Amino acid sequence: MDFTLSPRVEALRRRIVEFMERHVYPVEAQALEEARLVRQGVPYPPTLVALRAKAKAEGLWNLFLPDAEHGAGLTNWEYGILCEEMGRSLLAPAVFNCAAPDTGNIEILHEFGTPEQKERWLAPLLEGTIRSCFSMTEPEVAGSDPTLLRTRAVKDGGSWVIDGHKWFTSGAVGASVAIVMAVTDPDAAPHLRASMILVPTDTPGFHLVRSVPVMGHTEGGGHCEIRYEGCRVPLANTLGPEGAGFVIAQARLGPGRIHHCMRAIGAAERALELMCRRANTRVAFGGPLAEKQFVQDMIATSRLEIDQARLLTLYAAWKMDTVGKKEARQEISMIKVVAANVCMRVLDRAIQVHGALGVSDDTPLARMWRDLRMLRLADGPDEVHKAVIARRELQRFR
Repeated sequence: MDFTLSPRVEALRRRIVEFMERHVYPVEAQALEEARLVRQGVPYPPTLVALRAKAKAEGLWNLFLPDAEHGAGLTNWEYGILCEEMGRSLLAPAVFNCAAPDTGNIEILHEFGTPEQKERWLAPLLEGTIRSCFSMTEPEVAGSDPTLLRTRAVKDGGSWVIDGHKWFTSGAVGASVAIVMAVTDPDAAPHLRASMILVPTDTPGFHLVRSVPVMGHTEGGGHCEIRYEGCRVPLANTLGPEGAGFVIAQARLGPGRIHHCMRAIGAAERALELMCRRANTRVAFGGPLAEKQFVQDMIATSRLEIDQARLLTLYAAWKMDTVGKKEARQEISMIKVVAANVCMRVLDRAIQVHGALGVSDDTPLARMWRDLRMLRLADGPDEVHKAVIARRELQRFR
């Protein structure tokens, strides 16, 4: 393994860093506040629209796609390096059209979509003129076990008729299309029961009930509760083969977990930087906080944990690049647990060193903690990944 950046990737990294320093950080708080302006037909607020136009004009756009036709042609680990820089701001992934859930939806539309589906939805997603959402989790059953899904799609002539109850459909406010995971063959084997279906959000029967408050916040695309009630779409809206919903979901999750983890490391790096700056300048009990051993321990531990998490994530990404997603499953599960927990621990320490300021929104720390806490649940909770990791290890010695 050699994680030395090529001149091209290093140039991209530097351009992202410079763009964020010049354009993103100065308006970060304003743009995040404007998220409340997002609504149906308004996918992005004004400040973010302007930033996206600048990023697109500078060629810092769709960098997550590994093909050179639509993306930057980077490997998973190379893009991971760029993800880390983007992860320093909650705003940045959207600025560069590299934000979930659009990234995962674009990937599966690119891989599994028909020419008509690509023309109608993939092209505008790549252009950044629309947003999408991914509708899988349901309130009545455990989201960690998708074989329990109850939402049904039944054939009626040339249509699917969808009925079901979803929530935590992230990004649904302002989205033009939802990719819905629905049971299409209830008698099939557990992992062959469900299909993915493209549902325009203006379809009759698509009811966005609410943006579920998450730690008191509902702004932006939201984490939405949706009811599908006699929601009728053409059979041609099936994404990939019938019954392949779980296969497609796994194809979507592998790269997405790398992206999440490297962004989490970027957030932890920014938190460590803020913690160090605060410790060097804040005086209490006869000297700067930086001279207090307990603060030094927080900083040293954070540095150790961040560097370990980064190397493990890059290793998982490298393994995906060299032997494929299936063979890298163990490492992907491992980094999913490690990176999310390291991020939360470092953020918590940074908040503590900032004192009361740390829990306010006068620094990015509280907002980052609120938004990133979900990483220990999204794409599989820690406990499920740990169970899978243990099962695979036990199998090696059985």
